[in-house]
Amino acid sequence: MPRKTATAIIVPVLSILAAMIASSTLVALTGNNPLMVFRKMILSTLGSGYGLGQIIFRATTLLLTGLAVALPFKVRLFNIGAEGQLLMGSFAAALAGIAIPATLPMPAAASLALFAAMCAGCFWALLAGWMKIRFGVNEVISTIMLNFIAQACTGYVLTYHLAVPSTVHTPLIAESSRLPRLDHLLGLFGKSPANVSTFIAVCTSVAVTILLYRTRFGYEMRAVGLKPEAAAYAGIKTDLHVLSAICLAGAIAGLGAGNLVLGYKHYYETGLTSGAGFMGIAVALLADAHPLWLLLSALLFGWLDYGGLTVNTSVPKDLFMMVQAMTILCIISLTALLRRNQNR
Repeated sequence: MPRKTATAIIVPVLSILAAMIASSTLVALTGNNPLMVFRKMILSTLGSGYGLGQIIFRATTLLLTGLAVALPFKVRLFNIGAEGQLLMGSFAAALAGIAIPATLPMPAAASLALFAAMCAGCFWALLAGWMKIRFGVNEVISTIMLNFIAQACTGYVLTYHLAVPSTVHTPLIAESSRLPRLDHLLGLFGKSPANVSTFIAVCTSVAVTILLYRTRFGYEMRAVGLKPEAAAYAGIKTDLHVLSAICLAGAIAGLGAGNLVLGYKHYYETGLTSGAGFMGIAVALLADAHPLWLLLSALLFGWLDYGGLTVNTSVPKDLFMMVQAMTILCIISLTALLRRNQNR
């Protein structure tokens, strides 16, 4: 097995094991039996169709935000703005869903709403990309600031112009722009919010994999990330690939609105994204920014997210947020340690 492949497998596995051992210690300190807590968590999540549906629902959004972080990684960009891009995409999807005529058939209406979400996410990411190539502004700083601006803009428009009286959400989107849930479509996953946007997310992951590893454009994009100076000397337009990567990432993050707005809530509300954009960073790091590995990474974090709720009466859900954070810290530490040993 090549050393790089072995490292990509060993580091996440060891990191997860270390985080689980640490979390078991924390559970024990709360006065609970770690084995009983994890047993209850597994039975509540994996032992029912509803629990599986909840995991898939959460993993769908995390897969898309993880892709929004992973793709810019290939050109040495750290996209912290998936949260803001998802936020703007969700808001745009709700606006489009409200404005779409009820007479428009479902596939066309839902497609228009998804397109609006992707355009909004793409535009929000484009701002950071433009500042990067035009003024050399670090994308970490610009995307973080854009997250705050997105939150402020959507909050203002919602509160003073769109919110249904005495609520913090927009009116319902048109029936024709809603994505069907999997329990209605296939009779699976109980009455969970899992919907057809899961298939869209998986197809997006496959499409990104093909783009990166089976096309000339993707090869050039990875070349820019590995050696930007050499790529520029070879005639590759580095600025174009930087801008393309961040814009595609924003569009993918915006696509998460299909899961949250079109397939679940059917309106936009304050706090809808619940930090899913930031969680996408953890998902991407665990998967070593590989689009297909992201499928497993998103499922793991989706399981931890919902599993923490199922045992909330015994153990605070915040503990499982600590597990996620510890997993990422272990990945960063082990990766740095292995690179140091390789350099020696």
